[in-house]
Amino acid sequence: MGRNKLLFDLAGEPLVRRAVRTAIAGGLDPILVVLGHDPEAVRHALAGLPCRFVANARYAEGMNSSVCAGFEAIPRRVAAGVVLLADMPLVDADMIAAVVARYRDSDALLVLSDYDGVNAPPILINRSLFGELVSEGKGCGKLLRRIHPDKATDISWPAAVVADLDTPEDYERVRAQFAAHRLTR
Repeated sequence: MGRNKLLFDLAGEPLVRRAVRTAIAGGLDPILVVLGHDPEAVRHALAGLPCRFVANARYAEGMNSSVCAGFEAIPRRVAAGVVLLADMPLVDADMIAAVVARYRDSDALLVLSDYDGVNAPPILINRSLFGELVSEGKGCGKLLRRIHPDKATDISWPAAVVADLDTPEDYERVRAQFAAHRLTR
């Protein structure tokens, strides 16, 4: 997209800051932010928020390397990790809280968000699956679901929420939607 999309402004703040605020409001703690391209600018955008930074020297290999770096850095005391993407700004705190609640209320080791047949974050993964996630390194929840279908559960969300920002047109569409509806998630 020509520059670091995590720093794109949406409703007055960078996407990455919005994502961290949403994670906090959704009850996640600790918050780990995986840094790749332009780490100092991302740190600056998150100034004052309670998050820890995880460097991913392999960020050029793609998103899966960042997911793996994040899961490897989760403190031992934490029972499960949640994958969130800053370029999915329609994911809100209620969705995150619902994923965590589903995990707590079930015996599932994997909670996947389903957007009309598409699995995407937020995804919750129990610590017992971290090793498989990191060793396989691809497909995140989808791969784990294929390996452990009996340990997975879904939460359904409207397909429109899965909108991620991969092109300038995606960004402009979501930015216009936020402006028109004054969304502040």
